[in-house]
Amino acid sequence: MRKIGFALTALTLAAGSAFAADFPSRESPPPAYNPPPPVWTGFHVGMNAGGTWNNSQNVSIASAPLFQGGAFGPAPWSAAAALGATGMLGASGNGGFIGGGQIGYTWQLQRNIVAGVEADIQGIASGVGGGSLITTVPVMLPAAPLPSANTVMSASRSLDYLGTVRGRIGYLFSPTLLLYGTGGLAYGGVSLNVTGLQSFTLGTPGFITTGFGGSSFSDTRVGWSAGGGLEWMFWPNWSAKAEYLYYDLGSVRTNAGLTTTVLATGALVWANGTQAQARFDGHVVRAGVNYHFNWGVDPTVASY
Repeated sequence: MRKIGFALTALTLAAGSAFAADFPSRESPPPAYNPPPPVWTGFHVGMNAGGTWNNSQNVSIASAPLFQGGAFGPAPWSAAAALGATGMLGASGNGGFIGGGQIGYTWQLQRNIVAGVEADIQGIASGVGGGSLITTVPVMLPAAPLPSANTVMSASRSLDYLGTVRGRIGYLFSPTLLLYGTGGLAYGGVSLNVTGLQSFTLGTPGFITTGFGGSSFSDTRVGWSAGGGLEWMFWPNWSAKAEYLYYDLGSVRTNAGLTTTVLATGALVWANGTQAQARFDGHVVRAGVNYHFNWGVDPTVASY
């Protein structure tokens, strides 16, 4: 009987020990799983949209005599016309909507350091600005009443598209949040046009001579750009960014345009050369979305 009791006790102890082994030990909990950070290395493509406005809005116009004399006397006539066609036009309406796309490659150099290159191009809607100049300049002659040179000049400038090729370097504040600076080459399609009308009032009986003129420039200009932004990896393969850029494409000068007056007899009274100049630089604020082709996790990269 005693042997049976010992056997039952041993069997009970063994079963309790096996049952207790099924519960985790409080002294050694399993280690917490920390997922590795996303990998930023790889190609990306995306789209962007925003606004742009010019930093320099004025158009300067300069005119100089090329020929004077004939029926109406010497230089004072063309000098008055040149003075009336020289000045600064305050252009308006130089902002517009901007939208386009970008492509680039990024390297995650260290846990927190990211560098890369990016190229983009955008079209600009309503990127046209213009202004006008109206003057009346007396012709300095001893006769009275003095004749006067009346001038109406108008100028327009536009930026049709803007692109950049830039380097980027940034710091990861978290595995998915990148703050970066950027800078490099900028290019854009610019145009500048100026047209003018000048007339001379010769006093009694109010005889008037009239001259027309204009000049234009259109080309692709190359300059530089710099700025910064914030990019957030909000979903596998997808990131959103907000960015500011300053661009400078330099100054543009039109070819010399002629403003002339010719008598009914065909005689040339005077001829002036007129030229316009404007600077194309400005600001861009935009938001964008990028698709990353090889976004993922790298088990060899330490967790944050």
